[in-house]
Amino acid sequence: MRAASLAVAVGCWVWGALASGAAPAPAPARVEASATYDALQRLVRIREVSLSPDGTRVAWAESVPGTAEAARLQVRELAHPERAPVRVTASKDGAPCAEGSLSWSPDGRQLAFLSTAGEGRAKQLYVADASGTGGPARRLTTVKGVLAAPKWSPDGRSVGLLVIEGAEDALGPRGPAARETGVVQTSPPVKRFAVVTVEDARLRPVSPAALFIHEYAWSPDGARVAVTASKPPGDANWWSARVYAVEAGTGETSLLHTPRWQVAEPAWSPDGRQLAFIEGLMSDEGNTGGDVLVVSVPERLAAKVRFGEKAELPAKVPPARNVTEGLKATATDLFWPTAERLVFVAQAQGEAALMAVAPRGGGVTTLWRGPEHVTVSLGKDGVTSAVVRDSITQAPELWTGRVGAWKQVTRLNADVRVTVGDVRSVTWARDGQPVQGWLVLPVPDASGRKAPMVTVVHGGPAAGVLAGFSPQTVLFTARGYAVFMPNPRGSYGQGAAFVQANRRDFGFGDFNDVLAGLDAVLASAPVDPARQGITGWSYGGFLTMWAVTRTQRFQAAVAGAGIANWQSYYGTNHIDSWMLPYFGASVYDEPEVYTRSSPINGVKQVKAPTLVLHGERDLEVPASQGYEFHKALKTLGVKTQLVIYADEGHSLRKPEHQKDRLLRTLDWFDANLPAGTESKPKVRAPAR
Repeated sequence: MRAASLAVAVGCWVWGALASGAAPAPAPARVEASATYDALQRLVRIREVSLSPDGTRVAWAESVPGTAEAARLQVRELAHPERAPVRVTASKDGAPCAEGSLSWSPDGRQLAFLSTAGEGRAKQLYVADASGTGGPARRLTTVKGVLAAPKWSPDGRSVGLLVIEGAEDALGPRGPAARETGVVQTSPPVKRFAVVTVEDARLRPVSPAALFIHEYAWSPDGARVAVTASKPPGDANWWSARVYAVEAGTGETSLLHTPRWQVAEPAWSPDGRQLAFIEGLMSDEGNTGGDVLVVSVPERLAAKVRFGEKAELPAKVPPARNVTEGLKATATDLFWPTAERLVFVAQAQGEAALMAVAPRGGGVTTLWRGPEHVTVSLGKDGVTSAVVRDSITQAPELWTGRVGAWKQVTRLNADVRVTVGDVRSVTWARDGQPVQGWLVLPVPDASGRKAPMVTVVHGGPAAGVLAGFSPQTVLFTARGYAVFMPNPRGSYGQGAAFVQANRRDFGFGDFNDVLAGLDAVLASAPVDPARQGITGWSYGGFLTMWAVTRTQRFQAAVAGAGIANWQSYYGTNHIDSWMLPYFGASVYDEPEVYTRSSPINGVKQVKAPTLVLHGERDLEVPASQGYEFHKALKTLGVKTQLVIYADEGHSLRKPEHQKDRLLRTLDWFDANLPAGTESKPKVRAPAR
């Protein structure tokens, strides 16, 4: 699972159609918040970054303000910072389009990328001269389907891809689900590893059709790829994925590792004799976190997998070694630049970090650590890097250089100033375990009043809050709210045991951690205990629903994509296999574990006005969960409103829906955490 007009009426609003007449005129506070939000949308976001193999150039994809998905691909020569970056694009007229998934050729002269510049809405693979002087980008594919993750082969003659053919609506577990009618799921889509030769643009599927590939990595000699893969349907079975080796020439597939938990981020040693990956309890595909494991890979893998039979490890493949066991941090991205060390990005007690460890294990070295969010592209030397850095008060910018000694490359958002009060890392203890969270205070007003506060619970639960730039935090603090973002048990940042500490215990130990954090904040910060709100999306939406059924400490709540009833959820979501490692058994074997943690069973205790938000076509958390909770509150006379966003999945993609979600949330707290006769602080828009 994984992330407003004045709410005075009790009822249900389906986006785009009010049940009763015209909407009321927006209040002045809503107008100010809307202007603030619009100012934030003019920020340039750096969506990805890639350092060339020799470290002399950096490429990145930057958002085009005013568009939903368009991005510009830029390349800069690092030896000549005075020169403007060169735009690389497949667009013939230069018009904005969706472009990204950057991959450098081994010689650093060409870039492969995906673009919607051609006919139709599907992304296709293009190759372009990175200097911008080699003419227009050349299209290499015309696939009717979905392409992802282009990566050059080590010899530079071809580009690897992940391909779903004939299924353009396969948007993954977080996207809006394709509508199902007739006989359902007779042939789920399969994502395969394929190779496109650059010279003649010939696409050749490689991996078996019985295997859904989630990730892959070329071996240094290009003879094979390591993959994390599961049986179709892939969206549902990622939680049982294994690590395989697929021969690039024949497609023959060998099993390398059967994990206990989830696996991600395969990375080869420079000599191709070992493979590293991250393994841990992860609740969402793409939100990686765990320990770093290493397995030896024999030169010859005799035992080939014949799908339909039980897959067994070759006799010569030893068990994987955990080289970060006991680390009080969570590895999230993995690199193997040199034979002597593995480098990984980590979350460490709410901070971002780069760390290194020897392949045979030993002490972990912290290369850099800071209270911010980073996206990293590491050079082949393991020292040079390109990073996108942002913090609570600083919008994203690109930096390059030796790890920890970076120099700023871009100033895309140099004129953006976000003003908040104190930013604090708050720590407290619960059940003998330290817990951490972030507190962002508004600028104090002249009256000296204590601020109302909103507790924001992250999704996951396997995720973690870093001190990164967030439009929601900017909007809330600009309106005068303090924002508390806890990392309770189940979160990344304090090691594998902490991530697993809420298994079979949803809503108990984790929620008690949140309440203990709330106590710690109230004891040390100028926050009003009588004006407390809580919100969250996905797992955060569940814990919000749970909170209002367990305590009266919150006077208002906004639950997004939350789970009201784990039993009914089990039978209606499309990714139910994620629940097995968390609940320990299926709902049919141990229903009491699911019942124990279901907010619906305590709904008669709810007093707090609760706004419920949901995507119409959410397959991770079906909208029926929102309807179930809203109906119960409405029946019991609790102030509530339900908003269903049309054609949206688990993540809201349409800009108008993203905006409405934040402003509606803010309005709900304004209406239900009133300051009495005191005037409400005005929104302070970020200056440009």
